[in-house]
Amino acid sequence: MTDSANGGCNRPPVCDDRRMERTDDDDAADDAVRRAYDTVADAYADAFTSTEPELPVDLAMIEHFVSLLAEPRDVLDAGCGAGRMMPLLAGLGCRVQGVDLSPGMIQRAQRDHGQFPSRVAALTDLPLPDGVLSWYSTIHTPDGELPGVLTELRRVLRPGGHILLAFQSGKGVTDVSPAYRDRGHDVTLRRHNRSADRVAAELRTVGMEKVALLERAAASHERTAQAVVIALRPA
Repeated sequence: MTDSANGGCNRPPVCDDRRMERTDDDDAADDAVRRAYDTVADAYADAFTSTEPELPVDLAMIEHFVSLLAEPRDVLDAGCGAGRMMPLLAGLGCRVQGVDLSPGMIQRAQRDHGQFPSRVAALTDLPLPDGVLSWYSTIHTPDGELPGVLTELRRVLRPGGHILLAFQSGKGVTDVSPAYRDRGHDVTLRRHNRSADRVAAELRTVGMEKVALLERAAASHERTAQAVVIALRPA
């Protein structure tokens, strides 16, 4: 099958609109992340109540993302955590809803930001918005599972819709459990680091087109470089 015969995708099985099959290992990985964020939900929500950690350039990428969306600018905050980004999106003129894998995080989102609908859901079971904000929501997704997650994000987008992914830039896997244990939380949590170019390439293989890319050095309060990629699902 040629690329043009399959909508310009390089991996035909990944680029269709069917949900990806999940394995027991996928479910076990989700369970580990869910347990970790349930454990730290209150501490996390109390520490990060709004956009305090973000730099102006990060917020500018979100503003650019929103400017690309068609009315009525329905946006899904996929992996919304305790909901701290939803007021920002609403303030930019979006109709926002949130989903998160962690019931503990959703409980805080409903308590702290109850004006926005939110529910427990995995990144493989999403509604149909004009835009998807994935603000550090794929950082615990292993490389082998990333194409399936990106396929689902593409599938749920309306044609002509956009996705924004933010993540730590780098290579390899970082065990972030010690940072939580230092604060009294007994969790196991690993972060998968990727470059912006690599994520853009992965998006391309599932039928998305790169619109904008940011890769910046770590700020004084950060330990790693950060990246943002905005991509389009062609109409």
